[in-house]
Amino acid sequence: MRPGLPCLLTLLCFLGPAMGKTLLPTNSDFYAITTAESSWSTPTSGSSLFIPTSGSSPSIPTSGSDWSSSSSQSQSFSNFTGSTDERGICQCSVVLPDTTFPVERVERLEVTAQAISKKFNKELSKVKEYVQLISVYEKKLFNLTVRIEIMEKNSISYTELDFELIKIEVREMEKLIKRLKVGFVGSTVIVDQLEIEIRNMTLLVEKLETLDKNNVLAIRREILALKNRLKECEASKEEIGPTPPAPGSCAHGGVVNISRPDIVKLNWRGFSYKYGAWGRDYLPQHPGKGLYWVAPLDTDGRILQYYRLYNTMDDLLLYTNAQQNRITYGQGSGIAVYKNSMYVNWYNTGNIARVNLTTNKVARTQTLPNAAYNNRFSYANVGWQDIDLAADENGLWVIYATEASTGNMVISKLNDTTLEVLNTWQTRQYKPSVTNAFMVCGVLYATRTLNTRTEEIFYYYDTNTGKEGRLSIVMQKMMENLQSINYHPFEQKLFVYNDGYLLTYDLVFQQKPQ
Repeated sequence: MRPGLPCLLTLLCFLGPAMGKTLLPTNSDFYAITTAESSWSTPTSGSSLFIPTSGSSPSIPTSGSDWSSSSSQSQSFSNFTGSTDERGICQCSVVLPDTTFPVERVERLEVTAQAISKKFNKELSKVKEYVQLISVYEKKLFNLTVRIEIMEKNSISYTELDFELIKIEVREMEKLIKRLKVGFVGSTVIVDQLEIEIRNMTLLVEKLETLDKNNVLAIRREILALKNRLKECEASKEEIGPTPPAPGSCAHGGVVNISRPDIVKLNWRGFSYKYGAWGRDYLPQHPGKGLYWVAPLDTDGRILQYYRLYNTMDDLLLYTNAQQNRITYGQGSGIAVYKNSMYVNWYNTGNIARVNLTTNKVARTQTLPNAAYNNRFSYANVGWQDIDLAADENGLWVIYATEASTGNMVISKLNDTTLEVLNTWQTRQYKPSVTNAFMVCGVLYATRTLNTRTEEIFYYYDTNTGKEGRLSIVMQKMMENLQSINYHPFEQKLFVYNDGYLLTYDLVFQQKPQ
């Protein structure tokens, strides 16, 4: 309350009788007067304020006896009391609170509130960030869960597969060393030493199963060295062994035998991708420097979308330094790679496409005249391979069938740049009865199934002489179906895609008489 208010109330008490009205309440009707300060007289806690009502001046009692004389007439409202004495003087008693306002405490409260507000906003921003991160990690966790489920369904991991393949190779060497001990004439010191090394290799493989994949490469190198020594030892049994032709040379009498399969790897897309092809690019100018390529088809066994290129076999074994490309028009596993170009059957047509491996762009397309396509005359047990491309020492070939040939195999020599047909040969072998085929030095070799673990090279057609005939060269295989066979002239190997597994075979050629 302002300091002038008590003066105003006193003035109203004086003016009341002159106006004939009671301006201030009497008896029990009182007003509370609360003020923080007063310029004329400020009662302290428990003091009284007297306001005259009949012309007398205001007075302030100086002793507690003045209050007790009228205490019977006083009436209390909240923090004040008031009454009139026998002389008609209005007496008001006001209890004033502590007049000091806690400014410093309020300021501290404001500072604390601002600090709490800043901390809250900071924590709120962190919560929003965490919510976004949780969303990202949920997606990653879902993808990882899907991958783990796939591996659980397949019941084997790639690392386990690597060591299983190595164990198979070691067991094969153990069988070979036992045969050597039986049939070897003379000192067996070398054979005994090899047998000890193979046993040590078995123990080493078991230890390495707990280590990383980099050791797989080291153990494979040791196995390769042992294999070479075993071959040399086996060759020493014969007084005169056949001399293999020079790499890339056709100075031989054709294929007469084939080695057991060398199991290289499962294809990089997994067990479900049973159809596809793989091999090595053949560059006649640089025959030992071609890229390795792996091209699994989609699970439908028809569409080729992704393929990978590797500079070395070591990169392929470890799935490292791979160049992955995508195309949208490949069909079937009749794929060949020659002179840095990939040749494929264009989807849903009888056309051939040449893809530049450096740019992954189509360099040329060409229709193969009269060729049947879209499963009209594909191989037995392998769909969408009506048009099968192949490469050998003489260049690029295509194996197919036409309506005019009534499904019998047709061989055409192609220009590897323009894809134009240079020459064509008709055979008498029905293509759908053949499981696969490959070309070596201009000679077509066809295979057929004997059982789930054995294939046979049973037919040949020599484009150099126009002769055809029967063979009986048995091929062991890991799985039931051969999806593709590609020959590499420099390595003189077959690269076979066998229900998703990558295999290689060494070819044995007939030596020409001197």
